[in-house]
Amino acid sequence: MITITGATGNYGRLVIDFLLKKGYQAGQIRAVLRDRSKGEDLMKKGVKIAVGNYDDYNSLLTAFAGTDKLLFISGSDVARRGKQHENVVAAAKECGVKHIVYTSFQRINDTETSPIALVARAHIDTEKQIKLSGMDYTILKNTLYLDGLPSFLGNNVAETGIFFPAGKGSGAFATRSDMAEATSEVLKGRGHENKDYLFSNSESVTFSDIADLLSGIFGKTIKYTDPGNQLFRETMAVAGLPEPVIAIFAGFGAAISQGEFSGTGFDLEKLLGRNPASVKEFLTNYYSSNR
Repeated sequence: MITITGATGNYGRLVIDFLLKKGYQAGQIRAVLRDRSKGEDLMKKGVKIAVGNYDDYNSLLTAFAGTDKLLFISGSDVARRGKQHENVVAAAKECGVKHIVYTSFQRINDTETSPIALVARAHIDTEKQIKLSGMDYTILKNTLYLDGLPSFLGNNVAETGIFFPAGKGSGAFATRSDMAEATSEVLKGRGHENKDYLFSNSESVTFSDIADLLSGIFGKTIKYTDPGNQLFRETMAVAGLPEPVIAIFAGFGAAISQGEFSGTGFDLEKLLGRNPASVKEFLTNYYSSNR
């Protein structure tokens, strides 16, 4: 039995869809979600449903019972997920889960000096807990989603250009779909035990590169401006963004500028059996369909 947490989120749903497309039996997939009513479409496909909440340890024990492989999709509540993740790992161990697959993140700096230390802390702690648990594991060090890149570029990038504090840093961004498909290969296959996989692209691009790509897509010059962290924060505050959102965007800009997501790799390519979607392919499709 493959059990998938966060199964109604974008990543979880994609993984389930890929497993089904690749011929994995729906009855051998269990989707864990907080609200059973949100899993009606999955039940219609024959996927088993279990209610589980990262805050409720006993619910996790019930949801994980009889699991061979557990896909543990990291929680989104940054303030609370440290304890939530402890619950998931402990419950998985208590239930006798044989192999836990965890969605972590790509980085080069594990210290508190990282500009995204608040976001990173739970991931780093969770990786350690999993490796000390005695369960077989696969750690997926996911790069930033290409799907999230437009939010860094802004809604009116064709008119305003790019205004983002990433400096000359680059990122080996990949699509959520490609990472989810590769995850499905890990779940249904063998030989992935006790390994860390870097889910990044085979190319790394700067925001100047992205501006050049957008220039070709829009047929006019798109400029990239690096305002620096402070001016970016001030400008976003004037635009009305709440401080927590500004802090996250500024933090990721600083992380990109420092090369946190620049490392390229071929783990994704090997698991997919093809090249991951490139930044150019993604941006072309995205802005063609959103015009």
